Amino acid sequence: MIKVSLAKGDGIGPEIMDATLRILHAAGADLTFEEIEVGEKVYLSGNSTGISNEAWETIRRNKIILKAPITTPQGGGYKSLNVTMRKTLGLYSNVRPCKSLHPFVTTKHPEMDVVIVRENEEDLYAGIEHQQTDEVVQCLKLISRPGCEKIVTYAFEYAKKYGRKKVTCFTKDNIMKQTDGLFHKVFDEVASRYPEIINEHWIVDIGSALLADSPEKFDVIVTPNLYGDVVSDIAAQITGSVGLAGSANIGDECSMFEAIHGSAPDIAGKNIANPSGLINGAVMMLNHVGQSDIAENIQNAWLRTIEDGIHTNDIYDSIMSTKKVGTKEFADAVIANLGNKPKQLPAVLFEDNTPLILPKYQRRPSKSKSVVGVDLFVDWNGYDANELAHQLKKLNNDELKLSLITNRGIKVWPNGFDETFCTDHWRCRYLAKEGQELTKGKIVDILQSAIENNIDAIKTENLYTFDGKRGYSLGQGQ
Repeated sequence: MIKVSLAKGDGIGPEIMDATLRILHAAGADLTFEEIEVGEKVYLSGNSTGISNEAWETIRRNKIILKAPITTPQGGGYKSLNVTMRKTLGLYSNVRPCKSLHPFVTTKHPEMDVVIVRENEEDLYAGIEHQQTDEVVQCLKLISRPGCEKIVTYAFEYAKKYGRKKVTCFTKDNIMKQTDGLFHKVFDEVASRYPEIINEHWIVDIGSALLADSPEKFDVIVTPNLYGDVVSDIAAQITGSVGLAGSANIGDECSMFEAIHGSAPDIAGKNIANPSGLINGAVMMLNHVGQSDIAENIQNAWLRTIEDGIHTNDIYDSIMSTKKVGTKEFADAVIANLGNKPKQLPAVLFEDNTPLILPKYQRRPSKSKSVVGVDLFVDWNGYDANELAHQLKKLNNDELKLSLITNRGIKVWPNGFDETFCTDHWRCRYLAKEGQELTKGKIVDILQSAIENNIDAIKTENLYTFDGKRGYSLGQGQ
């Protein structure tokens, strides 16, 4: 018997979880549950993380968690527990199947059958933010080669395992050439190892537009974290409802299964929430733990219930629906259909659903790394970049010279434009002469000179080359 950590969540969470558990029990799932409390109550009890040490221990011991939606209290600087759990447990892959149920659930895209594979641990969801000046805050976007290789490899292995024909990558590497550029580069490298699977890349904005217009052109989509969050909700909604989609969060050690929607506190306790997302998350969990026969039975019963027109309010349609039901009644209908298969929708057949086991990441030989300069970020409330440059040149030393000033990434010195609007946040680049070996102590000298000249240095970023290739971006307009 498999022991599963269970979190009933907030808002509609307890209702849809109870409905899902009744279905699992009726289908004979070989599971036992160990309930934990996470989310809003834990936050408001004074625990700023939203989860206790005891709950962490339970999750790590059982390795599997079935979680209903939770609420992060507004204000107070509370961090998202969903993000914390995914990152802390190393749940690097978020898998969200989105398939249309035409004609029984209204959709403009009857042939849609897309799986979104979203990187789950890094990108802007690292949540590293700072206010640096009165006018400017920053959020650091972190992309790593191990993170890229794991998620892209997972996407291709998923496609191979489930007979998918194509994997598409979404990035914005025409703008973010270092971070998204790395993701795209790794995608191309990994794709070369799977010649039997079609691969393609789209810039995320036009790719998302094409997905919304013609989703049948896609099969598996793999993306960095933020884009995947947005794209997966779009994909789920255009199938008919975000309330239908389940989600798997897969790691090397632990895995978490859930619905993709939120806790919807406005309808909590009214017996109107659709439990389908969590039911489908539970089906993914059953496949993951090797109980594919139970998963198949529940999925087909759920499809038959949808096909019978027994629908909750969010997908009820006066033409295709036969009966509007509540959360409990929908679960009753699924239970009544256990052992039945859909008549028009394709029945599912889960033959081989053992977990995907990826090879451990192998670190590559280190490149030759050389420091060639430093970006000094300065809080200065003037407007004339030439005046700032005059002051910053006082920081020059025998190895480093001021070469560039940007404001919000746009070059404003030398030869900036008067039309460029400037805030109080300035990036001031000091470079060594080409071919000159830079002593890191000279960067410290720059900072000491800034103090002596009353220049408010708020941050530095060392500038490196790797095997002679520039590892930092140029200024826009440079």
